[in-house]
Amino acid sequence: MIHKVKTTWKDKMAFDSQIDNHTLRIDTAGPLGDDTGPSPKKLLLASLAGCTGMDVVSLLNKMRVPFTDLEMDIEADLTEEHPKVYSEIRLTYRIYGHQLNKEKVEKAVDLSKDKYCGVSAMLKNNSPIIYSIEYIEESK
Repeated sequence: MIHKVKTTWKDKMAFDSQIDNHTLRIDTAGPLGDDTGPSPKKLLLASLAGCTGMDVVSLLNKMRVPFTDLEMDIEADLTEEHPKVYSEIRLTYRIYGHQLNKEKVEKAVDLSKDKYCGVSAMLKNNSPIIYSIEYIEESK
C-alpha cells in the first residue's frame, strides 16, 4: 500500500497538507509563523497518540473491557543541537471506567506498542518511548 500526501506552501511557514479528503494546516509560532496550525514535530506526537489510541480502543472492545474514556498525554524532550530530535518520549494512557480490568488494559497497551502501532515502531528506533497507565475509577 502506498500512502500519498500533497503539501503546498501557503505563507511564511504555513503549509497545507492534503491527506485523502482532509486538509491539515502545519505552521509554527513566533516571528517566523502565524501559529495557524500545529508544528511538524508535535503532529508526530499526535500521530503516535492517535495510532496507539485506535489500537487500544479496538483491542479493549474486542476483549469486552468496558471503559468510558481514554486520554493520552505525551511529553517529549527535544535535543538542543540540529537536527533537533526527540531524545525521549513519555506516553501516559489515562483510562476511565468502573472496576477496570487492569490486566486486559495492560495487555491492550502492550499489544499496541509491541505489535500493532506502526507510528510507535517507526519512532522507537530513534527515540525511547516510556509508557505508563493511569486508571481513573468512576462510580457506576
